[in-house]
Amino acid sequence: MKRQRIIGVGVALAALLGFGASPAPALTASAAAADRPPAQVQWGACPDDVVAEAAPTKLDCATVPVPVDYTKPKGDRIDLMVSRLASTTPKKRRGILMLNPGGPGGSGLTLSAVLVRLGLPASVTDAYDIIGMDTRGVGHSGTVSCGFTDDSPYYSNIPPYAVDDAAVTAQAKIVKQVAEQCASHDRDDRLRHLTTANMARDLDRIRAALGEKKTSFLGYSYGSALGAAYASMFPKRSDRIVLDSNIGDTHLDRDGLRRFALGMEDTFPDFAKWAAARHDTYGLGATPAQVRETYFSIAERLDKEPEAGLDGGLFRLSTFGDLFAARLYPELAEFWQSMLSPTTTATRQSTLSRTMTATRQSILSQTTTATTSAPSPYDNFLSVFVSVTCNDVKWPQDIDTYRRAVAEDRIRYPLFGAAAANITPCAFWPHSPAEPPVAINDEGPRNVLIVQNLHDVPTPHRGGELLRQKFEDRSRLLSVDGSGHGVYVVGRNSCALSTTTRFLVKGVMPAKDMLCSAG
Repeated sequence: MKRQRIIGVGVALAALLGFGASPAPALTASAAAADRPPAQVQWGACPDDVVAEAAPTKLDCATVPVPVDYTKPKGDRIDLMVSRLASTTPKKRRGILMLNPGGPGGSGLTLSAVLVRLGLPASVTDAYDIIGMDTRGVGHSGTVSCGFTDDSPYYSNIPPYAVDDAAVTAQAKIVKQVAEQCASHDRDDRLRHLTTANMARDLDRIRAALGEKKTSFLGYSYGSALGAAYASMFPKRSDRIVLDSNIGDTHLDRDGLRRFALGMEDTFPDFAKWAAARHDTYGLGATPAQVRETYFSIAERLDKEPEAGLDGGLFRLSTFGDLFAARLYPELAEFWQSMLSPTTTATRQSTLSRTMTATRQSILSQTTTATTSAPSPYDNFLSVFVSVTCNDVKWPQDIDTYRRAVAEDRIRYPLFGAAAANITPCAFWPHSPAEPPVAINDEGPRNVLIVQNLHDVPTPHRGGELLRQKFEDRSRLLSVDGSGHGVYVVGRNSCALSTTTRFLVKGVMPAKDMLCSAG
């Protein structure tokens, strides 16, 4: 997702529940090494931007060629860039652990370094060569572009809040232009091949190129869909799979996008409770109910009369983004406070600049000060997100379908429903899906650990439940009584950390679904 904040809440109490009596079968390190086919990659230095972002962690990089079109294996190819944080203890090394940070469209080349900084246990870095990558179309792996610019009216992968039917119609014109713009920039006909199924096939090509019979996987957010697809398409080559903050399937579809609104309803009470306890500081309401009313009051006022370049839709989107992590609550409260202060526009603009996150500032600058058509820094991300989302599954083309959904969800999920149900470029996408979305394969080893916070804005707990049902006995669901997007390592929950680490390192799957309590 555009706000790729896989940052979680603070440390919670451990509640180790229901471990199995014995670990899953596993090759010893020496046996695994002896059985490995020869590697086909040459590791070397990483690009300068990767080196800088990973510092002080040192990574190796390499490229792996894959077909643009898997139905034409001898046709055009893409060189995928992968990174490696190599195990330094050969006797403990089990194999490889592939990573994906989400999106689709997020770069994962430095994710291993990020996780190490956040406290990834040494037992994991001992057990695995940790493999990051830019998936096809992203960054250093055949980057694609729809030509999004700073002054583009399409500035987020999340639709804007539709205050009425007319707003849905207005957004339809914008996203239709986006679909046409992507088609016009797709001069080498690559966008149609950006799919979750092809990315899963790419993972298997990388596995083979690295000389491994199996691969483990850790994916966050959309990365859960990619990992679910890989475990379904290649069950015998999947080792230990951790799916964190789940969208509920192998692809993001209309139902999944509409669940963003459920996630906000689930998570907003955590902020409201926090803000109410600090009413004397921020003045947003003395009770959670009053804080909720303040949200609606500000949003509806901005619907009628935008201020300092901010309308009601951007206010709601900004609040949605700052619910990704409890550490953002003070910033969000200051932002709201600035919208309640009787200040001049110039003063309010200055306050917003001081308190807004980088993403909110970027959105504001695009809507108020952009006067050129310079390339957007989010062009590549948005281009990949749109392409994969639209290529994976067929979306409704009738605008009335979205109008009805917006009207329904505005009532059902008043905080954000009229945004999550709004129309997307997929309604006008020039390509039909080349194949059905990857179906979950529940026939395979019990090797899928699904990890999920109870309160998560873009991936509510319902997504974890859905994936658990689909994988059936192959999986277990590890729920955490926490708030935020991202659990393992980034969520700072000691129970989830130890449970997931034990699975990755020793192969011990919980005997049944379990809940980690919050501290």
